[in-house]
Amino acid sequence: MIKYSTKQWKIQKVLSFLILTIILSACGSQSQEKEMPVIETNFVTLNKNQATITNTYPGMIEGVVNVDIKAQVSGYLENIYVQEGDYVQKGQSLFRIKGAVFNEQVNSSNAALKSAQANLATATLEVEKLEPLVEGKVVSLVQLNESKARYDAALAQVAQAKARLSSSKLNAEFALIKAPVSGYIGRIPSRIGNLVTPSDTQPLTQLSDISSVFVYFSLSEADFIAYLKEQKDGEVIELILADGSIYKHQGKLGFASGSIDRKTGSMTMKAVFENPNKLLRSGGSVRVVIKKVQNNVLKVSKLYVKDIQDKFFVFKLEQGNIVKMTPIDIIGSSGDYYLVKKGLNKGDRIASNRIDVLKDSMKVTPIISESSHLD
Repeated sequence: MIKYSTKQWKIQKVLSFLILTIILSACGSQSQEKEMPVIETNFVTLNKNQATITNTYPGMIEGVVNVDIKAQVSGYLENIYVQEGDYVQKGQSLFRIKGAVFNEQVNSSNAALKSAQANLATATLEVEKLEPLVEGKVVSLVQLNESKARYDAALAQVAQAKARLSSSKLNAEFALIKAPVSGYIGRIPSRIGNLVTPSDTQPLTQLSDISSVFVYFSLSEADFIAYLKEQKDGEVIELILADGSIYKHQGKLGFASGSIDRKTGSMTMKAVFENPNKLLRSGGSVRVVIKKVQNNVLKVSKLYVKDIQDKFFVFKLEQGNIVKMTPIDIIGSSGDYYLVKKGLNKGDRIASNRIDVLKDSMKVTPIISESSHLD
């Protein structure tokens, strides 16, 4: 018969208790596994397809020419020949500043010119008279030189008088303000009788040529770099108007700035659109749509993607029928699809249902479809 010491007996009891605890824990975990059902989940296999990438940006319309109409002379506004919103042709009269004072300046300058011309004629005759007398030594050479000096002075006075007359005529012409370009008249803040001057900060009106328009919008630095790297073949530029409709004319894209704004970190872009029906007006708000067709791109339905704090995840099927919550980077969207830049590859299988139930490392019963697109 084997006899145990008291110490051995206590050790034996502890080991027995530990073994019993392990057995019970294993049984408990097995029963829990049996109690947790494996979820049946549909999966799609990713393939590369052709897709149209669509990016939309808010924009502001400006006419190709926006001219501030300002007075070039000071005076009281005598006539206004147009109304706000009128379409005018280049050279059409817009405003008239009371011009009596400018006409008097023209008359005065004209009289001064005639006087200067008369003085020049007198100086010319004097020089012509003295030249033969000097040759005959009747008068001295000093007298002739003095006469020639008076002639030169009279000639300069004529030139000054002509310049003053031209300036007076220009001022008289500036009293009638004409349209420098064809376009639409903006707001007219001044009224007949108001004093207007060239130093006024507010223009008489603004004239906008909208036969074509510029639409200005901004790209982030990252989007701008990506745009430069892309091929431009097949690029389509569209406008979404304020009422949600698509503008029927497509545009052309260009740069409105040569550098990135340090304050905003963005690049200002410019889209040019024809505007034959004058539907687009300066100051209007629109959305610029840039569409680009890309080949061999992974398309994932937006229904299969989980959005958490502006980060995107899908549940990818791994070995052992385990799902892995996988982050993805997207380069844009095409209708109901996200276009994947990073995180997935052709042939990967991702969950197409039970997105809100699945968790990372969960085991599932997969039902696999061989195509991810529903085109």
